[in-house]
Amino acid sequence: MLRHRGCLFLPLLFLLAAGPAEGDAETAEQLSPYFGTKSRYEELHPYLLQDPLSLGPRQPGFPLPPASCAPLQLGAVIRHGTRFPTRKQIEKLGRFHSLVLRRSNSSSGGGSPPCPAAERLARWEMWLRPDMDGKLASRGRRDMEMLAKRLASRFPSFLGPKRRFAFVSSSKHRCLDSSSAFRDGLRQALYGQQPTADKNATMSETFEINDRLMRFFDHCEKFVKDVEDNNTAMHELDAFKEGLEMKKVVEKIANTLCLPVNDLNADLVQVAFFTCSFGLAIKNINTPWCSLFNKEDAKVLEYLNDLKQYWKRSYGYDINSRSSCILFQDIFKHLDQAIMESKSSKPISSPVILQFGHAETLLPLLALMGYFKDEQPLKAHNYHRQLHRKFRSGRIVPYASNLLFVLYHCDQARSPEEEYKIQILLNEQLLRFPHSGETVSLYASLKNHYKDYLQNCHFAEVCAIPKNTTSVV
Repeated sequence: MLRHRGCLFLPLLFLLAAGPAEGDAETAEQLSPYFGTKSRYEELHPYLLQDPLSLGPRQPGFPLPPASCAPLQLGAVIRHGTRFPTRKQIEKLGRFHSLVLRRSNSSSGGGSPPCPAAERLARWEMWLRPDMDGKLASRGRRDMEMLAKRLASRFPSFLGPKRRFAFVSSSKHRCLDSSSAFRDGLRQALYGQQPTADKNATMSETFEINDRLMRFFDHCEKFVKDVEDNNTAMHELDAFKEGLEMKKVVEKIANTLCLPVNDLNADLVQVAFFTCSFGLAIKNINTPWCSLFNKEDAKVLEYLNDLKQYWKRSYGYDINSRSSCILFQDIFKHLDQAIMESKSSKPISSPVILQFGHAETLLPLLALMGYFKDEQPLKAHNYHRQLHRKFRSGRIVPYASNLLFVLYHCDQARSPEEEYKIQILLNEQLLRFPHSGETVSLYASLKNHYKDYLQNCHFAEVCAIPKNTTSVV
């Protein structure tokens, strides 16, 4: 087997695990563009499969010219790395696998005609256990270590020895473990593979668990009441589950596995699809579950996932994005502080701020900022019209997704306001600013564009539930 820069290539495992494919079935790698929030980071940057430390093609206009602009502060909001499925998903998969096992046993006992697909799946070993419950996988640790090393290469003036780092994390183990793995990768980038006696002394860091920032949605009563706990809030998602496109996929899977169609539903079929994604993301293998689907099925299942993310975490309801004001304002508070310290010729107290959260942390924040908004909302009935939509969660928040705010101080400025400029990167690619279409903005212009959220979006008020009123959703 071939090793490349710590990356293990397993082509034989793909062949051995896949089993014979049927008809228009696809492999995990062919389906992987449609795995949504269960996507590998490498789907965005395929070159990382060959070299996980590659910085990819040079981006024009990034970073700003060092002759006139010096990096002042780096703020990052980072989704945890590759994780195991949740207990709930694993239990659903167990129920599905039990149906397949019963069908296979019936066939082998002579009670039913042979069903090759069911027999192949029956031989699949159920390696997912309920106690894995959303924990960070070893692949997830590697995601974070490699990201840390790439960012250290991209921003040597930020992520260098004797720098101060502020780490903030969600209380979930996958985020805590991701922040730990990122620190390990950073230390390896700064000091090499072997521990050094003085590394802790030269790498100054603080660490804080802060769910009010990284899991703001749990602390927003209005979101919890009107969206999270509201049975009618996901009506577009529920309608799509019962719609023609999804029914065709369910019927196809039932026929392939020789099961009564009433034994399956959209949720079970989606779990089977995600099991294909977990095999690829966690073990780099192509499981027999993948052979149940083709690309058209995958597009339907991607839309099912995107409908959930859109209505629960993004543009579906205003409270989804407005609940992220507390994090948005915190980011700008640190940027403001860095500018104030710069103007006073003081050392920057927080030059690097690294915050570890979830897809559910990043999606509302990006919606608040106006990114990936389609002209028409995603709905159950407009699947075909949305095939080329901007809002594709797997392209926005795969595992290890990251949103970076890079603040610069520029000497050759015509006015004090023009001294401070900013760039934003999503998943290590420059984003264009909504107010200008450019990839660099005066900090003052950006603040002015978002002044309503920065000045008037008060978390306590936004998330309060008015008395004697009914749900707005």
